[in-house]
Amino acid sequence: MSKPFKLNSAFKPSGDQPEAIRRLEEGLEDGLAHQTLLGVTGSGKTFTIANVIADLQRPTMVLAPNKTLAAQLYGEMKEFFPDNAVEYFVSYYDYYQPEAYVPSSDTFIEKDASVNEHIEQMRLSATKALLERRDVVVVASVSAIYGLGDPDLYLKMMLHLTVGMIIDQRAILRRLAELQYTRNDQAFQRGTFRVRGEVIDIFPAESDDIALRVELFDEEVERLSLFDPLTGQVESTIQRYTIYPKTHYVTPRERIVQAMEEIKDELVDRRRIMLENNKLLEEQRLTQRTQFDLEMMNELGYCSGIENYSRYLSGRGPGEPPPTLFDYLPADGLLVVDESHVTIPQIGGMFRGDRARKETLVEYGFRLPSALDNRPLKFEEFEALAPQNHLRFRHAGQL
Repeated sequence: MSKPFKLNSAFKPSGDQPEAIRRLEEGLEDGLAHQTLLGVTGSGKTFTIANVIADLQRPTMVLAPNKTLAAQLYGEMKEFFPDNAVEYFVSYYDYYQPEAYVPSSDTFIEKDASVNEHIEQMRLSATKALLERRDVVVVASVSAIYGLGDPDLYLKMMLHLTVGMIIDQRAILRRLAELQYTRNDQAFQRGTFRVRGEVIDIFPAESDDIALRVELFDEEVERLSLFDPLTGQVESTIQRYTIYPKTHYVTPRERIVQAMEEIKDELVDRRRIMLENNKLLEEQRLTQRTQFDLEMMNELGYCSGIENYSRYLSGRGPGEPPPTLFDYLPADGLLVVDESHVTIPQIGGMFRGDRARKETLVEYGFRLPSALDNRPLKFEEFEALAPQNHLRFRHAGQL
């Protein structure tokens, strides 16, 4: 539930800070697209921004150039706004090796990654807060410009439960499976559920310390309660609860079926082009890999590397920007870019590096050309998608 932003600090703005706050707020209210806050280390730039957020009462995203600075800003914002939703959104990989092909040595490198479960939970918590609340500060790294699940599809997949609702147990279990939750009656952990008679315990993917208990009487939801998954102690009973998908890439069945047909059409066109150019090995490789992915999508609703088909799953056209965290930020939100002299140049560089790697994969039959649209934002797309008002702050000595 949203609350007003309430700044928690023993200090008041002093020195140049009151004037900086006033001018920033005036610029935002006048609709200025860009403003820059300069200051040396220790001059209180973060405190100044926190005052602007508290005064304007608008959801805010703070973009940092790396995880280290993002973690530092997250800690500071948590201290400034202890009663509000301060969230953390960075890459959830402890280790990440993207798939790649080296033509000179005929070496294909499989995608390999180690996902940090806690950071994944924090990412899901961040998008949930943006969808549910106004008093949100999301501290993100530049990885926010990478593709994410479409927010419209994400919202459609949510499971709403209310006391007195008529729904049978099998329907709830089927919906949980569609949200990519797995049943585990022994080890109760994040993203799983367990069933005992007419009681279903669900551990939400975005939570780290609270689980939901659904008690049914025949085909009616009789009771909803929140409990500690470690001790089993009931914390509170509630009237309604919304269960969010386990992943941002969850997609309704009808959209998956439609996407599969579009993927098949692209595969037919691509095979024809490859055969015309006498690329027999590449054609066989592409056909085998794509058909395997299609079979997995048909059976499970997803496949390994499903993000490479995000153009079809999100319903976007060729070359259109992918859905990102910016699509979850309300239209009147604020964007604050920390160390902008470092962060802004990274955006264009990330797109070009990703593009070069994927073009090789497409050329040699490892991916369909539509995989090129699973990418970070270009700089001009970032400028267009960012909220109308955004602030940049950096060290005055590094201009």
